[in-house]
Amino acid sequence: MSRTSDQSVLLSDDPPLDLRLSEEELENARERIVSFIADLVDDAGADGAVLGLSGGIDSTLTAYLAVEALGEDGLHGITMPAEVNDPDVMSDAERVAHELGIEYDVIEIQPIAESVFDAVPEAADDRMAAGNVYVRTRAVLNYFVANAENRIVLGTGNRAEAMTGYFTKYGDQAVDCNPIGNLYKQQVRQLAAHVGVPHDLVMQEPTAGMWEGQTDAAEMGLDYDTVDAILAVHVDGGLSRAATVRELDVPEEAVDRVVELVERSAHKRSMPPAPER
Repeated sequence: MSRTSDQSVLLSDDPPLDLRLSEEELENARERIVSFIADLVDDAGADGAVLGLSGGIDSTLTAYLAVEALGEDGLHGITMPAEVNDPDVMSDAERVAHELGIEYDVIEIQPIAESVFDAVPEAADDRMAAGNVYVRTRAVLNYFVANAENRIVLGTGNRAEAMTGYFTKYGDQAVDCNPIGNLYKQQVRQLAAHVGVPHDLVMQEPTAGMWEGQTDAAEMGLDYDTVDAILAVHVDGGLSRAATVRELDVPEEAVDRVVELVERSAHKRSMPPAPER
């Protein structure tokens, strides 16, 4: 049963664009994603799925929908904290596992990351390179458990992240599928509220957990409601740059920033290239 919250899932009182779905659309999305997960596991001949639990809204929503699709025994959660992660967020990951009643493991990945840093010490001070080590380590562990238990790996990427390239190549998108990959971030929060995710988790500040204090908004330079709006109207919708500025009442620089993110990350959405035959 859905438990749609009457609390707002918008990041501001006046977002550039309201992308929230109707109740009927929310239920359709929920049913479509649940069926997608169940069918994928069945088609793979797998015994269930593995999911990295971060405490963020994307992994939390995916966990809720996966349990609906596969049952409690069908989902194995893995929480993989490092010293750069906020302990409160990591405890939220365990809270989600407890609320859903799923099996989960807590694997401290700092020692694994440190072994990589020790192997190439001249790269260890590069914040982005080091942050990507944490993300890719989690991917290795997800697949290690999944292979051992005959499960598939569920991704947690949404449409805004995929379009802007806000993910680590061969890291958090090294997965078998992205159940919520067609939802803008605003819609992720809305669907999460709809299926009963607690509001404090719905509205938690998004972070990739790559370094201490890191947030998605600070790294992209825009909040997700603005990114969603520009993607929907300009990139996906095809409205011109000038019309997008007028329609959304956003600065030209915001539109340019989103376009830059989309274009710069095109390689992340393609198979590795090879020369023509």
